[in-house]
Amino acid sequence: MYGCAPHQPACPAEGQRDGRHVNTSTHQPITMKRTTHIFFLLSLVLSLYGFQLIKTQLNITVRNDLGNTVEGATVRLFENEVDYNKEENAAAEGSTDEKGVVKFKDLKDIAYFVLVEKDDLNNFGGGEQTGKLEAKRINKVTIVIQ
Repeated sequence: MYGCAPHQPACPAEGQRDGRHVNTSTHQPITMKRTTHIFFLLSLVLSLYGFQLIKTQLNITVRNDLGNTVEGATVRLFENEVDYNKEENAAAEGSTDEKGVVKFKDLKDIAYFVLVEKDDLNNFGGGEQTGKLEAKRINKVTIVIQ
């Protein structure tokens, strides 16, 4: 910090020198040009983040009849009931992770029929269908297999 000369009536406020704002760690004046650059870069980062497109996603949690999550379950999504009943032309397929969750990205914003199976557990005959997915959102569903 700059010391006050004995002939000065009062010391400037901390963070100021000769009426200008200074960086208290380097004691260098903060110029308008530097402030403008920082503001511009911050605006650019925020605008790029705001324009980031989120794809329509679906996170499915699979649980057994006791409510425990199921790791390693195969999950298939079908766009229509005919394919669902025939178990062909799956729109997407994945396996649940250690938390019992499978994530599907870049989906259409429609309702999907869901088939889940792990060993002798499944949701066959349940006619599981999601609600219409919300576009450009992360949608979440829980499926119970028995």
